[in-house]
Amino acid sequence: MPPDQSPELLRIENLHAWYGESHVLHGLSLTLREGEVITLLGRNGSGRTTTLKAILGLVSKRTGSIKIHDTEIINLPTHKIAHVGKLGYCPEERGIFASLNVDENLELPPIVAKGGLSVDEIYTMFPNLKERRKSQGSKLSGGEQQMLAIARILRTGATLLLLDEITEGLAPVILKSLGGVIRKLRERGFTIILVEQNFHFAAPLADRHYVIEHGKVVQQIDAADLEAKKEQLNRHLSV
Repeated sequence: MPPDQSPELLRIENLHAWYGESHVLHGLSLTLREGEVITLLGRNGSGRTTTLKAILGLVSKRTGSIKIHDTEIINLPTHKIAHVGKLGYCPEERGIFASLNVDENLELPPIVAKGGLSVDEIYTMFPNLKERRKSQGSKLSGGEQQMLAIARILRTGATLLLLDEITEGLAPVILKSLGGVIRKLRERGFTIILVEQNFHFAAPLADRHYVIEHGKVVQQIDAADLEAKKEQLNRHLSV
């Protein structure tokens, strides 16, 4: 089934979020269907990463509505949200176990749902990791660490992936590999939210782009309209 005809998976309405006294999200709203890939675009400090953390309850306070398959999760704790939504979060800092080797990292993720990828499936998808399977996390390159961070959440059974700046600081050859991984995950039915600074990476992968400014969505652009609205998009994203 094409993503635009799939059931709605996530609906966020009038979301406000705070870190302590700092009010970061100001009435943000968006929707996401099963099997879609969307991007959250915007300048640094616009609220993109906070949106991911607010979905997971990793902020001091949040108000509004966040529904996953019509289940309201705004008042649930993070561990329950992960299970209800089959959520996997890949933070910008990656979060791998640096003292453990690749094999060990892949044996330790928590399970949020049945059906996580096997280690053999992971190594088919990430051949670089197979070659380094006995190497400590701290001995991996930045690109290999990023691959391992994504691979770990694929072991959990998560089917809704929140990926935060996965291309930052990586070489073009690694970006090409990660783009291929996103396409494969989409083919397997995963639903993905990408927070991405590298628009050239994100543009061909996403069904829809949400532009965020000052903690709210200011523009929604479908992939089919991207070329026509490129000038508007550049105005929003230019420094």
